[in-house]
Amino acid sequence: MNNELTERIYEVLEEVLDPELGIDIVNLGLIYDVILDAENNVQINMTMTSMGCPMAPQIMTDAHMKLSANIKELKDIKIDIVWSPAWSKDRMSRYAKIALGIPS
Repeated sequence: MNNELTERIYEVLEEVLDPELGIDIVNLGLIYDVILDAENNVQINMTMTSMGCPMAPQIMTDAHMKLSANIKELKDIKIDIVWSPAWSKDRMSRYAKIALGIPS
């Protein structure tokens, strides 16, 4: 696994905002896995804050566009929404909790 490339993937994903909350998807704890293979194909497993999130397609499209535009080494980018484990506020970073006024 290419740790440097995985780190860059997370950095780019930090530019993808949840339009309703105004916080990026990494700090919200929506990214569960970034799996990079030897050929630089990436599988990203992520979730949403709720199953009925109307912004899911927009967030996934934004993530895909930002990754393909900013990391040319990536060959295939696959983003899947998963619901297990269920997302909770415990997954949020300290930064996201402060920004949203949620007690730590």
